[in-house]
Amino acid sequence: MEWAERSQSRGKWADAVTRSLITLKALTYAPTGGIVAAPTTSLPELIGGARNWDYRFCWLRDATLTLLALMNAGYYEEAQAWRDWLLRAAAGSPSQVQIMYGLAGERRLSEYEVPWLPGYDRSAPVRIGNAAHGQLQLDVFGEMSDALHHARRGGLQTRDADWAFQRAVLEHLEEVWSRPDQGMWEIRGEPRHFTYSKIMAWVALDRGIRAIEEMHLEGPLSRWRDVRQHIHSEVCACGFDKELGSFVQSYGSKELDASLLLLPTTGFLPPSDPRVQGTIAAVERHLFIDGFVLRYNTHTSADGLPPGEGNTIPMLVVSSATFRRRSRTSRW
Repeated sequence: MEWAERSQSRGKWADAVTRSLITLKALTYAPTGGIVAAPTTSLPELIGGARNWDYRFCWLRDATLTLLALMNAGYYEEAQAWRDWLLRAAAGSPSQVQIMYGLAGERRLSEYEVPWLPGYDRSAPVRIGNAAHGQLQLDVFGEMSDALHHARRGGLQTRDADWAFQRAVLEHLEEVWSRPDQGMWEIRGEPRHFTYSKIMAWVALDRGIRAIEEMHLEGPLSRWRDVRQHIHSEVCACGFDKELGSFVQSYGSKELDASLLLLPTTGFLPPSDPRVQGTIAAVERHLFIDGFVLRYNTHTSADGLPPGEGNTIPMLVVSSATFRRRSRTSRW
């Protein structure tokens, strides 16, 4: 109760926001500061389906989005604890940074099936571990850099080790951003040049550049500006389909992707840009079903798994007009 009363959430939905923050707080492992994605494994997206994953780990993406929510409500102790956890878990070469770790920073999260358990409502397989820990997912670099940026802006003291880590990671990103990856949905098919992944690579470098410009930290400013511009130009040329009037899931694709609804929050383009507006409208037309949004169309976008399973996610669909109204308050 004392923790919840410190929330700086105000307005009509303050109670609902505080209740959600309590849930996020409950997912934080106090001894290490790691934030678990969920306390469950092998719950199916659709009864009888095969997309039953083990979520009892710390995804860097999930953790950073959680931290942004907590920091927006004035909770910075959690950001400091997570930062300390991150530096311990990701210690070593930047090329060895994983997208996820165990609660105590464990790296080996080998996935295997438990055939003697029937699964929830007989929805096998039951899985322990998660093979996605070995994937390249470029968007993670952006979420991580963005969280560190907002922590600094919120008053969390910058230490030499924090910036040294972020700078080393960004220098590694310079080398790998042009590679295809598995994307934020962790596809189990062939890697692709996912548009959202490239946008978040841009975010990672943008936040590093801002750290140099606004907080007077040392780094290769000119070089990072050049790479940032290169990524921006490539995404606009290869990730946007003029016929659809929308950004697409991956370069050269005609597929839409719900991840692109996050585009207005990144600073990559203004929310009022016609390309952003067109993307939101296209997702609303083609992926919006019964109050939910499809991640993507699993029948037409191969992801290495059987199509048609419970591919709806409870993502709030915000109209183009709403994004225009909120353009002055987005996190960037």
